[in-house]
Amino acid sequence: MKLFITIPSPYARKCRIVAREKGLADRVEEVVVDLYGAAPELTALNPIDQVPSLIAEDGLPLNDSPVICEYLDAIGAGPRLLPESGPERLAVKRIETLGNAALEMGVKWVLEKRRPEGERSQAWMDRWANRMGRCLNALEAADLSAQRLDMGVITAGCAVTWIGFRHPEFDWRAGRPGLVALQAALEARPSFADTRPDA
Repeated sequence: MKLFITIPSPYARKCRIVAREKGLADRVEEVVVDLYGAAPELTALNPIDQVPSLIAEDGLPLNDSPVICEYLDAIGAGPRLLPESGPERLAVKRIETLGNAALEMGVKWVLEKRRPEGERSQAWMDRWANRMGRCLNALEAADLSAQRLDMGVITAGCAVTWIGFRHPEFDWRAGRPGLVALQAALEARPSFADTRPDA
């Protein structure tokens, strides 16, 4: 299998963590691509040139981190990170969605900050930051624990680390001791330590 990534991408990081947690690291070749340069192999796999993208074992192209993570979870070893059905699955998907939403707001904020200074909208940046903070508050209220590793917990951990990396001016730790403790515990795991966005 081939997993197309950029090192800072939190979405690619989730897939890389799942591959390690599920004992698949030796079966997944990580291919670092330059999204601002020519990447014909990625374009053939994903028409919008986004990471992560995976060539599965049967050659099927898979895009979007929740899809890739679910596939890796299903073929890997050990307990499922995403329950197959029922209320347990819905509970994990709810947390995963909140983490992804925080990341989406953070990405929009990054893109706005990258515009030329005279073209940036402070109102939009404030909106993205406010919504990102609300997502983090909902994750804090969920009382997550690294002892119950699942796709929701992994996504929440990736989100707070990436937000601290890309938005150092945003104090995500303030008033969120649960997320602070979660991040510290997760980042001590080999799968997280091996995939930090600032590596």
